[in-house]
Amino acid sequence: MGCGQIGSRRATVIHGSLGDDLVVVSDVISERSQALADAFGCRAAANWMSVTRDENLDAIVVATTNDFLAPIAADALRHGRHVLVEKPMARNVAEAEELLDAGSDEFAIKVGFNHRFHPALARGHELVVEGVIGRVIYIRCRYGHGGRPDYHHEWRADRNKSGGGELLDQGIHAIDLGRWFMGEFDEASGIVDTYVWHGGESARTAGIGPIKGSSVEDNAFALLRTTAGQTMCLHASWTQWRNLFSFEVFGDRGHILVEGLGGSYGIERLTVGRRNMDGGPPDEETTKFDAPDQSWVLEWREFTRAISDGRQPMANGADGLAALRAVEAVYTSSRLGSVTRIS
Repeated sequence: MGCGQIGSRRATVIHGSLGDDLVVVSDVISERSQALADAFGCRAAANWMSVTRDENLDAIVVATTNDFLAPIAADALRHGRHVLVEKPMARNVAEAEELLDAGSDEFAIKVGFNHRFHPALARGHELVVEGVIGRVIYIRCRYGHGGRPDYHHEWRADRNKSGGGELLDQGIHAIDLGRWFMGEFDEASGIVDTYVWHGGESARTAGIGPIKGSSVEDNAFALLRTTAGQTMCLHASWTQWRNLFSFEVFGDRGHILVEGLGGSYGIERLTVGRRNMDGGPPDEETTKFDAPDQSWVLEWREFTRAISDGRQPMANGADGLAALRAVEAVYTSSRLGSVTRIS
């Protein structure tokens, strides 16, 4: 469901996956779905409900604009399909809860957090679990891009379609990684604002000011704290003029640093630093991962394995809901100017 950039990428992975058949694609733009159907030799459907209710299908991937993610995924679950739904899973917590209520343990619900399957992040997580950097004390993440011409006229800048801006777009990937590396967040504080990409109703009449009306944020600054007292510092930005991904995890005996995601974000690198207990710079070792991005393939394999095993996949619906709760807490904190509990 959805034949844009991400949907096409998902379809390509399924088409090339041994033992899996890409049966049907659908998009509100019929020319787009037909072109993809022609390329992969499958069927194009004009009506998404005809797909979610097709008894011959096992699983459905939902890669639409955010306003249709939860409704389509929920309908698929109610009709007995396993679902891989792109992040952020829904526009808000209420929609995500309705989505989860539509399913059961019998059906796999996977949220598209493909960053967990990037090799540097996956290996970094293994090292943290193994205790290589000791007890994790904080995470610092910077993630962003600079948009493109007329970015403020795209659907992501329309709050009714997107539900939010950069925090919900790329920031939620970082929040999911933070939970994966450190555990549950229980409080948040932050500031979200729009400096350049004014979408829908103008974010401000002039200069810098609070977000108003239907505008969405192009920058989010967040502090998230776990139940164990660890802190994550996040800056997600649509005004990062040179694309950047930097994810640092600090422990009491060392640190790991993941930089780059391939492509325009640069070669993916993992640096492992071991604290010098006598003082001075740590001993560091850097590994490059310059092969083509396989995160989408690996994520699809995890989804199909979970279905075969009769379990919920890694980065499942519960993870998506928890990340959305953290996002909403940051939005609330920015609006009220206070620390917000994550319920």
